[in-house]
Amino acid sequence: MRTDAETVTTTRRSSSRQRVTTLLGRHPLGILFAAPYAVFLAALFAYPLGLAVWISFHDYFFAAPGAQVARPFVGFDNYVAVLSDPAVRRSFLNVGEFLVINVPLTVVLSLVLATALNSVVRARSFLRTSYYVPYVTASVALVAVWLFLFSQDGMVNQLLGPLAPDPSWLVNSQLAMPVIALFVTWKQLGFFILLYLAALQGVSKELYEAASIDGAGKVRSFMSITVPGVRPVTTLAVILATITGANLFTEPYLLTNGGGPDGASTSPVFVMYQKGIEQGNPDVAAAIGVMLVIAVLVISLVYRRLLERD
Repeated sequence: MRTDAETVTTTRRSSSRQRVTTLLGRHPLGILFAAPYAVFLAALFAYPLGLAVWISFHDYFFAAPGAQVARPFVGFDNYVAVLSDPAVRRSFLNVGEFLVINVPLTVVLSLVLATALNSVVRARSFLRTSYYVPYVTASVALVAVWLFLFSQDGMVNQLLGPLAPDPSWLVNSQLAMPVIALFVTWKQLGFFILLYLAALQGVSKELYEAASIDGAGKVRSFMSITVPGVRPVTTLAVILATITGANLFTEPYLLTNGGGPDGASTSPVFVMYQKGIEQGNPDVAAAIGVMLVIAVLVISLVYRRLLERD
Protein backbone atom coordinates (compact mmCIF):
# COMPACT_ATOMS: atom_id res chain seq x y z
CA MET A 1 0.00 0.00 0.00
CA ARG A 2 1.11 3.55 -0.74
CA THR A 3 2.10 5.79 2.10
CA ASP A 4 0.63 9.26 2.52
CA ALA A 5 3.91 10.80 1.35
CA GLU A 6 3.89 8.76 -1.89
CA THR A 7 0.28 9.73 -2.55
CA VAL A 8 1.06 13.44 -2.07
CA THR A 9 4.10 13.15 -4.38
CA THR A 10 2.05 11.39 -7.06
CA THR A 11 -0.68 14.01 -6.81
CA ARG A 12 1.86 16.82 -7.14
CA ARG A 13 3.45 15.20 -10.20
CA SER A 14 0.05 14.68 -11.82
CA SER A 15 -0.87 18.31 -11.11
CA SER A 16 2.44 19.48 -12.59
CA ARG A 17 1.90 17.40 -15.72
CA GLN A 18 -1.60 18.83 -16.11
CA ARG A 19 -0.25 22.37 -15.86
CA VAL A 20 2.45 21.63 -18.43
CA THR A 21 -0.12 20.00 -20.73
CA THR A 22 -2.43 22.99 -20.36
CA LEU A 23 0.40 25.39 -21.15
CA LEU A 24 2.19 23.49 -23.92
CA GLY A 25 -0.48 21.09 -25.16
CA ARG A 26 -0.31 17.32 -25.45
CA HIS A 27 2.49 17.53 -28.02
CA PRO A 28 5.00 20.20 -26.89
CA LEU A 29 7.19 19.43 -29.90
CA GLY A 30 4.60 21.19 -32.05
CA ILE A 31 5.61 24.48 -30.47
CA LEU A 32 9.04 24.14 -32.08
CA PHE A 33 7.45 23.82 -35.51
CA ALA A 34 5.09 26.74 -34.87
CA ALA A 35 7.76 28.98 -33.32
CA PRO A 36 9.20 30.38 -36.59
CA TYR A 37 5.76 31.47 -37.78
CA ALA A 38 4.94 32.87 -34.34
CA VAL A 39 8.13 34.94 -34.45
CA PHE A 40 7.23 36.07 -37.96
CA LEU A 41 3.77 37.20 -36.82
CA ALA A 42 5.18 38.98 -33.79
CA ALA A 43 7.87 40.79 -35.79
CA LEU A 44 5.77 41.82 -38.78
CA PHE A 45 2.27 42.22 -37.32
CA ALA A 46 2.05 42.32 -33.52
CA TYR A 47 4.98 44.68 -32.90
CA PRO A 48 4.06 47.19 -35.66
CA LEU A 49 0.43 47.21 -34.49
CA GLY A 50 1.46 47.79 -30.89
CA LEU A 51 3.84 50.55 -31.97
CA ALA A 52 1.08 52.18 -34.05
CA VAL A 53 -1.23 52.20 -31.01
CA TRP A 54 1.52 53.79 -28.91
CA ILE A 55 2.27 56.42 -31.58
CA SER A 56 -1.42 57.28 -31.93
CA PHE A 57 -1.53 58.40 -28.26
CA HIS A 58 1.60 60.56 -28.46
CA ASP A 59 2.77 63.71 -30.20
CA TYR A 60 5.03 61.73 -32.50
CA PHE A 61 7.17 63.02 -35.34
CA PHE A 62 10.12 61.76 -37.34
CA ALA A 63 13.58 62.64 -36.04
CA ALA A 64 17.17 61.88 -36.98
CA PRO A 65 18.39 58.39 -35.99
CA GLY A 66 19.67 58.39 -32.42
CA ALA A 67 18.20 61.81 -31.59
CA GLN A 68 16.55 62.10 -28.20
CA VAL A 69 13.33 64.08 -28.56
CA ALA A 70 10.29 64.46 -26.35
CA ARG A 71 7.13 62.77 -27.56
CA PRO A 72 4.54 63.65 -24.93
CA PHE A 73 1.37 61.70 -24.28
CA VAL A 74 -1.62 63.51 -25.82
CA GLY A 75 -4.43 61.07 -25.08
CA PHE A 76 -7.15 61.02 -27.73
CA ASP A 77 -6.12 64.28 -29.42
CA ASN A 78 -4.98 62.49 -32.57
CA TYR A 79 -8.26 60.58 -32.77
CA VAL A 80 -10.23 63.82 -32.35
CA ALA A 81 -8.18 65.35 -35.18
CA VAL A 82 -8.89 62.32 -37.36
CA LEU A 83 -12.65 62.29 -36.70
CA SER A 84 -12.91 66.02 -37.35
CA ASP A 85 -11.07 65.82 -40.68
CA PRO A 86 -13.50 65.74 -43.65
CA ALA A 87 -10.92 64.03 -45.86
CA VAL A 88 -10.63 61.13 -43.42
CA ARG A 89 -14.39 60.76 -43.06
CA ARG A 90 -14.74 60.83 -46.84
CA SER A 91 -12.10 58.11 -47.24
CA PHE A 92 -13.95 55.78 -44.85
CA LEU A 93 -17.20 56.37 -46.73
CA ASN A 94 -15.39 55.66 -50.01
CA VAL A 95 -13.98 52.37 -48.80
CA GLY A 96 -17.42 51.47 -47.43
CA GLU A 97 -18.87 52.02 -50.91
CA PHE A 98 -16.04 49.93 -52.33
CA LEU A 99 -16.74 47.03 -49.97
CA VAL A 100 -20.48 47.09 -50.67
CA ILE A 101 -19.73 46.55 -54.36
CA ASN A 102 -16.58 44.43 -54.22
CA VAL A 103 -17.29 41.85 -51.52
CA PRO A 104 -20.67 40.54 -52.81
CA LEU A 105 -19.43 40.54 -56.42
CA THR A 106 -16.26 38.69 -55.48
CA VAL A 107 -18.04 36.00 -53.47
CA VAL A 108 -20.94 35.43 -55.88
CA LEU A 109 -18.90 35.47 -59.10
CA SER A 110 -16.10 33.30 -57.72
CA LEU A 111 -18.57 30.69 -56.40
CA VAL A 112 -20.60 30.60 -59.63
CA LEU A 113 -17.49 30.41 -61.82
CA ALA A 114 -15.86 27.80 -59.60
CA THR A 115 -19.00 25.65 -59.81
CA ALA A 116 -19.01 25.99 -63.59
CA LEU A 117 -15.30 25.21 -63.87
CA ASN A 118 -15.70 22.21 -61.59
CA SER A 119 -18.10 20.63 -64.07
CA VAL A 120 -16.05 21.47 -67.19
CA VAL A 121 -14.33 18.50 -68.81
CA ARG A 122 -12.49 20.02 -71.78
CA ALA A 123 -9.91 22.80 -71.42
CA ARG A 124 -10.32 22.77 -67.63
CA SER A 125 -6.67 23.62 -66.89
CA PHE A 126 -6.62 26.38 -69.50
CA LEU A 127 -9.74 28.04 -68.13
CA ARG A 128 -8.56 27.84 -64.52
CA THR A 129 -5.22 29.36 -65.47
CA SER A 130 -6.92 32.12 -67.46
CA TYR A 131 -8.91 33.25 -64.45
CA TYR A 132 -5.82 33.12 -62.20
CA VAL A 133 -3.47 35.10 -64.47
CA PRO A 134 -4.79 38.59 -63.49
CA TYR A 135 -4.23 37.80 -59.81
CA VAL A 136 -0.51 37.14 -60.29
CA THR A 137 0.03 39.94 -62.82
CA ALA A 138 1.52 43.21 -61.61
CA SER A 139 -1.12 45.84 -60.85
CA VAL A 140 0.73 48.44 -62.92
CA ALA A 141 0.34 46.37 -66.07
CA LEU A 142 -3.35 45.71 -65.41
CA VAL A 143 -4.00 49.37 -64.63
CA ALA A 144 -2.64 50.29 -68.06
CA VAL A 145 -5.25 48.01 -69.63
CA TRP A 146 -8.08 49.57 -67.63
CA LEU A 147 -6.91 53.08 -68.42
CA PHE A 148 -7.02 52.11 -72.08
CA LEU A 149 -10.57 50.80 -71.63
CA PHE A 150 -12.10 53.49 -69.39
CA SER A 151 -10.27 56.69 -70.32
CA GLN A 152 -12.07 59.57 -72.04
CA ASP A 153 -11.20 58.19 -75.50
CA GLY A 154 -11.09 54.56 -74.36
CA MET A 155 -12.62 51.54 -76.01
CA VAL A 156 -15.64 51.42 -73.67
CA ASN A 157 -16.64 55.02 -74.45
CA GLN A 158 -16.15 54.42 -78.17
CA LEU A 159 -18.48 51.42 -78.01
CA LEU A 160 -21.08 53.30 -75.97
CA GLY A 161 -20.94 56.37 -78.19
CA PRO A 162 -23.53 58.95 -77.02
CA LEU A 163 -24.36 56.74 -74.01
CA ALA A 164 -20.87 57.21 -72.56
CA PRO A 165 -20.88 59.07 -69.23
CA ASP A 166 -19.72 62.67 -69.11
CA PRO A 167 -17.38 63.23 -67.31
CA SER A 168 -15.79 59.89 -68.12
CA TRP A 169 -15.57 56.90 -65.78
CA LEU A 170 -12.39 57.56 -63.82
CA VAL A 171 -12.87 61.33 -63.58
CA ASN A 172 -16.53 61.04 -62.57
CA SER A 173 -17.08 61.45 -58.82
CA GLN A 174 -20.04 59.03 -58.92
CA LEU A 175 -18.40 56.33 -61.04
CA ALA A 176 -14.72 56.36 -60.05
CA MET A 177 -15.04 54.14 -56.97
CA PRO A 178 -17.44 51.61 -58.62
CA VAL A 179 -14.98 51.24 -61.52
CA ILE A 180 -12.14 50.65 -59.05
CA ALA A 181 -14.29 48.07 -57.24
CA LEU A 182 -14.93 46.25 -60.52
CA PHE A 183 -11.21 46.33 -61.33
CA VAL A 184 -10.23 44.81 -57.98
CA THR A 185 -12.99 42.20 -58.27
CA TRP A 186 -11.71 41.13 -61.68
CA LYS A 187 -8.09 41.09 -60.51
CA GLN A 188 -8.58 38.96 -57.40
CA LEU A 189 -11.28 36.66 -58.78
CA GLY A 190 -8.84 33.88 -59.67
CA PHE A 191 -7.64 33.49 -56.08
CA PHE A 192 -11.15 33.07 -54.69
CA ILE A 193 -12.09 30.71 -57.53
CA LEU A 194 -9.26 28.43 -56.43
CA LEU A 195 -10.52 28.53 -52.84
CA TYR A 196 -13.99 27.48 -53.94
CA LEU A 197 -12.66 24.81 -56.31
CA ALA A 198 -10.82 23.24 -53.39
CA ALA A 199 -13.96 23.42 -51.23
CA LEU A 200 -16.14 21.87 -53.92
CA GLN A 201 -14.01 18.74 -53.87
CA GLY A 202 -15.34 18.07 -50.38
CA VAL A 203 -19.01 18.25 -51.38
CA SER A 204 -20.31 14.72 -51.92
CA LYS A 205 -21.45 13.95 -55.45
CA GLU A 206 -24.00 11.55 -54.00
CA LEU A 207 -25.95 14.56 -52.70
CA TYR A 208 -26.27 15.92 -56.23
CA GLU A 209 -27.34 12.50 -57.51
CA ALA A 210 -29.98 12.19 -54.80
CA ALA A 211 -31.25 15.70 -55.55
CA SER A 212 -31.43 14.87 -59.25
CA ILE A 213 -33.47 11.75 -58.52
CA ASP A 214 -35.85 13.87 -56.41
CA GLY A 215 -36.36 16.18 -59.37
CA ALA A 216 -34.21 19.12 -58.25
CA GLY A 217 -32.78 21.25 -61.06
CA LYS A 218 -29.33 22.77 -61.26
CA VAL A 219 -30.35 26.01 -59.58
CA ARG A 220 -32.08 24.19 -56.74
CA SER A 221 -29.08 21.88 -56.27
CA PHE A 222 -26.75 24.86 -56.27
CA MET A 223 -28.73 26.71 -53.59
CA SER A 224 -29.49 23.67 -51.42
CA ILE A 225 -26.23 21.69 -51.71
CA THR A 226 -23.38 23.79 -53.08
CA VAL A 227 -23.94 26.98 -51.10
CA PRO A 228 -24.28 25.24 -47.67
CA GLY A 229 -21.45 22.84 -48.54
CA VAL A 230 -18.90 25.63 -49.05
CA ARG A 231 -20.13 27.90 -46.25
CA PRO A 232 -16.79 27.86 -44.32
CA VAL A 233 -14.95 29.01 -47.44
CA THR A 234 -17.59 31.68 -48.03
CA THR A 235 -16.89 33.05 -44.55
CA LEU A 236 -13.17 33.03 -45.30
CA ALA A 237 -13.69 34.68 -48.69
CA VAL A 238 -15.84 37.45 -47.23
CA ILE A 239 -13.31 38.21 -44.49
CA LEU A 240 -10.34 38.13 -46.88
CA ALA A 241 -12.11 40.35 -49.40
CA THR A 242 -12.98 42.79 -46.61
CA ILE A 243 -9.39 42.94 -45.36
CA THR A 244 -8.07 43.39 -48.89
CA GLY A 245 -10.60 46.12 -49.64
CA ALA A 246 -9.88 47.96 -46.40
CA ASN A 247 -6.21 48.13 -47.42
CA LEU A 248 -7.04 49.66 -50.80
CA PHE A 249 -4.19 51.89 -52.00
CA THR A 250 -2.53 50.91 -55.28
CA GLU A 251 -5.62 50.97 -57.47
CA PRO A 252 -6.93 54.48 -56.68
CA TYR A 253 -3.37 55.79 -56.61
CA LEU A 254 -2.75 54.57 -60.17
CA LEU A 255 -6.20 54.72 -61.74
CA THR A 256 -7.34 58.12 -60.47
CA ASN A 257 -4.02 59.89 -59.89
CA GLY A 258 -4.22 59.69 -56.14
CA GLY A 259 -7.86 59.51 -55.16
CA GLY A 260 -9.52 61.90 -57.58
CA PRO A 261 -11.71 63.48 -58.60
CA ASP A 262 -11.86 65.71 -55.50
CA GLY A 263 -11.23 62.82 -53.11
CA ALA A 264 -14.03 60.66 -54.51
CA SER A 265 -11.79 57.57 -54.62
CA THR A 266 -9.42 58.16 -51.69
CA SER A 267 -9.04 55.36 -49.18
CA PRO A 268 -8.00 55.41 -45.49
CA VAL A 269 -4.65 53.83 -46.36
CA PHE A 270 -4.02 56.50 -48.99
CA VAL A 271 -4.88 59.24 -46.46
CA MET A 272 -2.49 57.54 -44.02
CA TYR A 273 0.24 57.82 -46.65
CA GLN A 274 -0.56 61.49 -47.18
CA LYS A 275 -0.67 62.32 -43.47
CA GLY A 276 2.26 60.20 -42.37
CA ILE A 277 4.74 60.48 -45.23
CA GLU A 278 3.89 63.54 -47.29
CA GLN A 279 2.75 65.81 -44.43
CA GLY A 280 4.97 64.40 -41.66
CA ASN A 281 2.20 63.54 -39.17
CA PRO A 282 2.77 59.86 -38.33
CA ASP A 283 0.76 60.18 -35.10
CA VAL A 284 -2.39 61.13 -37.01
CA ALA A 285 -1.67 58.43 -39.60
CA ALA A 286 -1.30 55.86 -36.81
CA ALA A 287 -4.68 56.89 -35.37
CA ILE A 288 -6.27 56.34 -38.78
CA GLY A 289 -4.65 52.92 -38.98
CA VAL A 290 -5.86 51.87 -35.53
CA MET A 291 -9.41 52.98 -36.35
CA LEU A 292 -9.24 51.02 -39.63
CA VAL A 293 -8.08 47.87 -37.82
CA ILE A 294 -10.92 48.16 -35.31
CA ALA A 295 -13.47 48.72 -38.08
CA VAL A 296 -12.24 45.66 -40.02
CA LEU A 297 -12.31 43.49 -36.89
CA VAL A 298 -15.87 44.53 -36.08
CA ILE A 299 -17.06 43.97 -39.65
CA SER A 300 -15.33 40.57 -39.81
CA LEU A 301 -16.92 39.45 -36.53
CA VAL A 302 -20.35 40.51 -37.77
CA TYR A 303 -19.80 38.66 -41.06
CA ARG A 304 -18.72 35.55 -39.18
CA ARG A 305 -21.77 35.61 -36.91
CA LEU A 306 -24.14 36.09 -39.83
CA LEU A 307 -22.58 33.49 -42.13
CA GLU A 308 -21.85 30.73 -39.63
CA ARG A 309 -25.13 30.71 -37.75
CA ASP A 310 -27.45 27.80 -38.52
